[in-house]
Amino acid sequence: MRLLLLLLLSASPACSQLFSFGVKGGVPLTDFVNAASGTNPGGFIGFATHTNRYIIGATGELHLPFGFSVEADVLYRHFNYQESQMGVDTFASASTTGNAWEFPILGKYRFLKKPKIARPYVDAGVSFDTLQGLSQTVSSTLFSGSTSTTTTSSGTPSQLVNSTTRGFVFGGGIDIKLLVIHIQPEIRYTRWGAHHFIDPSGLLHSDENQGEFLLGVTF
Repeated sequence: MRLLLLLLLSASPACSQLFSFGVKGGVPLTDFVNAASGTNPGGFIGFATHTNRYIIGATGELHLPFGFSVEADVLYRHFNYQESQMGVDTFASASTTGNAWEFPILGKYRFLKKPKIARPYVDAGVSFDTLQGLSQTVSSTLFSGSTSTTTTSSGTPSQLVNSTTRGFVFGGGIDIKLLVIHIQPEIRYTRWGAHHFIDPSGLLHSDENQGEFLLGVTF
């Protein structure tokens, strides 16, 4: 029993040096969906989008020799966009909401062994993004004769082309050590391989270029 306790106590510092876990959050530097307004043969069509200015999630890191490590994150963000169309005797509006889950897997390299209190680093890897909880509500009003309005809801937005996509990630930041806590501010860029959303009018599409400011706190 004493031997087992000694082994566990001696292994604890090694495990804490080998693995680290924590939380990661930040703000997007680009919009999740790009929107504009214009006209088509049927009349006016317009899109508006709102990017929630927060990203939140969890992070874990496997530390390797010579300043290398492998990091895996789970990041969440919420998004929505609105559509309006106006014809001669019709008006239609739609509201779309959803959640995006991002799963980056990164190789990381820390520069400078000393001072250990602040070490710059770079990272690169791949990321997978999937959409969940999609909902689109469409309201149509006809003004011909008596006015009538119909409302429909769907879990598959008409602009959706890919519910999942993957891309390449590049970033850099500083690892600041305060006692047993590591604080890591980082700028990260992701280039996605495909759009999540594209409207046939060309006035709305999800952004393939994604910038983020992230702050990780690990133990």
